[in-house]
Amino acid sequence: MMTGAESILQTAADAGVKICFANPGTTELDFVAALDKVPQIRPVLGLFEGVCTGAADGYGRITEKPALTLLHLGPGFANGIANLHNAKRGRTPILNLIGEHTTWLRPHDPHLNMDIASLAGTVSNWHKEVASADTASSDTAEALAASLYGQVATLIVPADHQSAAPPTETISQVNFSFQPPDEEVLAHAVTMIGETKRPALILGHRALRREGLAAAAQIQAKTDCALLMTTFPAYFDAGAGLPILQRIPYFPGQARKLLAKYDAFILAGAAEPSAFFGYAGGITSYLPDKAPCLCLDTRRQNTAVVLEELSSLLGPDVGPAELRRLLSQCAVPDLPAGPLNARNMCQAIAALQPEGCIVVEEGISSGASSYDYVPYLKPYCQLTLTGGAIGMGMPLALGAALAAPDRRVIDIQADGSAMYTLQALWSQAREKTNVVTVICSNRKYFTIELESLRAGNAAPGKAAKSLLTLDQPALDWVNLSRGMGVPATSVNTTEDFIRAFRAALAEPGSYLIEVVLE
Repeated sequence: MMTGAESILQTAADAGVKICFANPGTTELDFVAALDKVPQIRPVLGLFEGVCTGAADGYGRITEKPALTLLHLGPGFANGIANLHNAKRGRTPILNLIGEHTTWLRPHDPHLNMDIASLAGTVSNWHKEVASADTASSDTAEALAASLYGQVATLIVPADHQSAAPPTETISQVNFSFQPPDEEVLAHAVTMIGETKRPALILGHRALRREGLAAAAQIQAKTDCALLMTTFPAYFDAGAGLPILQRIPYFPGQARKLLAKYDAFILAGAAEPSAFFGYAGGITSYLPDKAPCLCLDTRRQNTAVVLEELSSLLGPDVGPAELRRLLSQCAVPDLPAGPLNARNMCQAIAALQPEGCIVVEEGISSGASSYDYVPYLKPYCQLTLTGGAIGMGMPLALGAALAAPDRRVIDIQADGSAMYTLQALWSQAREKTNVVTVICSNRKYFTIELESLRAGNAAPGKAAKSLLTLDQPALDWVNLSRGMGVPATSVNTTEDFIRAFRAALAEPGSYLIEVVLE
């Protein structure tokens, strides 16, 4: 006899879901048992819920298909919310399964009782509580369909509905399709491009995958429209043979200066760029005043298809020879020498990273210079911090590695944010993933120090400085990593880093390198 939990997992499996990142508790015991009955779904244990949600984000960014998370009541879900915030900003497909107390216990306000639905609404584009085992399969199919548009979906399942048997063992099918491009919007875009002198196309989300980039390159070849990239893209394909995109800078003054060059903007998979933080008298909106701005697509449309339609309206495709002048050529940098600083670290990674690898960039300030090399490397893809909630790097690398086990994952990881989800290293070791974690060890929250300066605190005192530094004691990354089952080393010269990074890339499995930066 099938249980409600089994019907949920079987619905997901029939829809192609292959993995579940889980930190279960007593209200998810029927899901735990059901995983033995639905072998198509691989369970992966995370020792902290933020690892589960971050890993689901990484998996979804690579595959464009949802992973499941299995979380324990409201407090467990709350522990995973930061990385679900990033996933929502990144438009990652995820389906959270949250166990809830039995329906007859909840009126008695048990210790772990919480308004899960209200909590779910903060980071979910779609959420629902299963009303009975009868609807468990259809509710799951609805949730999966919602997630496939690039959304976080959350299904709350009371324990008694998990264990109850549905009246039939019928499994609902997922009904999903993208909406077609809006012809009126496309016509407006053609007019804007034709009537302005310096139009720019700002690309994000699906527009930054190969199909979208190919269409954007054709649009640029036909119109000389500039190609820009959002500041923190969830995923982008990069390297030789793709168009060269300029990334909108993080700092408002620099962003405003770049965008002032253009007199019209078309957004594809992107929101209108604005400041990350607000300071009195500072810049809020990045776009020039009075410059027209048009959003080309919606979340329910495939941005790559929309760009292809726009390209078609702009005329016949340009041939390979003419298009080639707009595409990047491979220019891998030389190996650096000199002090081990952030720039030399990034240059060494760029010089040595293998073709087809996946780079997770949560180096925060230390990883910034890596973008100087991005367009000219051997083809690869990169994932960044979409929502600003730090602690995504190690879990994201875990999920990406499980999504693409034949590809090497490189995590450029700030030391402060790494401590948020350190437990991901244990899951990397347990699942035998191929992740090289590069810890940018400057032993401070440098970004907070920089933002304090921007906010007007040029000379922080002793108390303020105590909240910005990570020394006294210094974090022992080698022993922390080894304690989680991941081999590790620490380096403090450029030459030693190059040797360690080469060795890590040459061996299967996960490895951590602490880079003690000058």
